Amino acid sequence: MNIRESIEEQEELLLSPYAAKSRHAQRDIEEEPDPLRTAFQRDRDRIIHSKCFRRLKHKTQVYIAPGDHYRTRMTHTLEVGQIGRTVARALRLNEDLVEAIAMGHDVGHTPFGHVGEYALRDLVGHFNHNEQSLRMVEVLEKHGNKQGLNLTKEVRNGILGHTGEMIPSTLEGQIIRIADRIAYLCHDYDDAQRAGMLKAEDLPEEVRTYFGDTPSSMITAMVKDMVEQSWDKPVISMSTNIEMTMNILRQFMFKHVYLAPALIPDRNKAAHVVKNLFHHFMEHPEDIETYVERDGVYSTVDIVDYVAGLTDQYAIKLFKKYYIPNITL
Repeated sequence: MNIRESIEEQEELLLSPYAAKSRHAQRDIEEEPDPLRTAFQRDRDRIIHSKCFRRLKHKTQVYIAPGDHYRTRMTHTLEVGQIGRTVARALRLNEDLVEAIAMGHDVGHTPFGHVGEYALRDLVGHFNHNEQSLRMVEVLEKHGNKQGLNLTKEVRNGILGHTGEMIPSTLEGQIIRIADRIAYLCHDYDDAQRAGMLKAEDLPEEVRTYFGDTPSSMITAMVKDMVEQSWDKPVISMSTNIEMTMNILRQFMFKHVYLAPALIPDRNKAAHVVKNLFHHFMEHPEDIETYVERDGVYSTVDIVDYVAGLTDQYAIKLFKKYYIPNITL
């Protein structure tokens, strides 16, 4: 018995009956099993070593070009993974699957975060970052060879279902769906305080009553409730009071942070950058770095893929190159 097989045996003995077991993981293209790592561990490693994952360090969470101590998509991803693993360990679910889904859930995010997502949606009619994350790992990674990273179905299902109408089929995917919201609400509140946009006393009374007024106490309250409500059950859930309080916090954050007037000018500029780059590459696909002659035909999907993959800094660099004249002083 090799190390992987030993780990798989331990999963069968120690994990909850509701946990996803790695020995049953499925890929579209069968592969020789790794002697050291389970299927979900391999998926996590493939995502972490991918280019789309590395680009997250230069993609906006909330604040555009904010400073050293504000969250980026990369740090958000790591915090989602940490919260998810805490819940999974407490519930005896598969931590490796949780971590793999967490690492991949936002790799399809555009430059400038949701601003870029909405800008592309305005242009093409339909664009969702969770779908683009799935496309990134299924198709675009590994030089767009149509095989992508060949991740397991369980990981891909969790990535797609981390937001939107579809609920993940595994409990591990359901954990990330809630952990994602816990992470962004709490760390965006923390960043808003750092930016001087919010003070603890601004929080709604219900939030301070159930969650406290620090990011740590908020995370603790929601995670503890998730574990208590989901213990030995075939579904991940929260209590009515805690879920209602989370929604109150979310509404508060949208009003006072995400849609705050102070952030609108930079967000409008960011949307302008994304839309103009899209138009430029539609007219000049030969300017795409990875351009390959296709009888002069590049589809809208190709342009969306390229623009969505840009980091904030590179998008700004390209915008300056194509739209700002060079001036010698």
